[in-house]
Amino acid sequence: YGKNTIKFLRLHREGKKHFVKEVEVCAHLRLTSAQEYLEGDNSLVIPTDTIKNIVLVLAKKNGIPSLEQFAIDICNHFMTTFCQVAYVKTYVQEVPWQRLHEDGVPHIHSFICVPDGIRFCEAEQCRNGPLIVFAGIKDLKLMKTTQSGFEGFYKNEHTTLPERHDRILCGELFCKWSYGECKDFDFDCIWKKIRECILEAFAGPPDCGEYSPSYQKTVNSIQMLVLSRVPQVQIIEAVLNNTFYNVVDMKNLGLTNDKEVLVPVETPYGSCSCTLGRK
Repeated sequence: YGKNTIKFLRLHREGKKHFVKEVEVCAHLRLTSAQEYLEGDNSLVIPTDTIKNIVLVLAKKNGIPSLEQFAIDICNHFMTTFCQVAYVKTYVQEVPWQRLHEDGVPHIHSFICVPDGIRFCEAEQCRNGPLIVFAGIKDLKLMKTTQSGFEGFYKNEHTTLPERHDRILCGELFCKWSYGECKDFDFDCIWKKIRECILEAFAGPPDCGEYSPSYQKTVNSIQMLVLSRVPQVQIIEAVLNNTFYNVVDMKNLGLTNDKEVLVPVETPYGSCSCTLGRK
């Protein structure tokens, strides 16, 4: 049991310059006894309102040096404070605020919310067990307008999809990875590096791109690049939900539409997922 969607903004000041972290936290506990379920005895139950208050107090006292460290702080607090807690799991996701720039100059106290993917993390621990940390990015929308196709697929009497050697590749990416046992990592630096790997593997070189024969191959390319460049990552899961675009037929309007006007196919949409880990 636990408390979901604990939302708050943590404001940190260094002189005139302000820093913000707006997060949403879910904190769940498992107790050493199930007497509250079986017998209605609540003597060991930590109220969910108390869980919420603890999260807020930790944010006030410790700040949020990184999402992962804040999740670790929450796990450590419940494990060291309450002997009846057998397991704790914490999920933290961040609102993507970025400092506002005016003529290239960073503003000291103004920010803009940029929807370029939501950062999240999880930390979980069993009593007498290791602290395990996960991190990820979700709702990351990506598109490339060429260098993508889909050919040579299995066909039978139900197949109507034509082969394509040049199409738009567009999708919303969810990516989650495991660091294994918690160590003294620079979580912010690692997360930024993984995000760069994701964008590079999806797009290819900036001057020419890289051909994608399928959504599946794109997912694998992302995972392989992350594992090759970021040794701290042990397992990486990726899910790519596809958005297809159909070329509008403008012959009746007396126009030739050479893939210049397209409409998205919202539903049904395709999806592919894969989990890849080291040996």
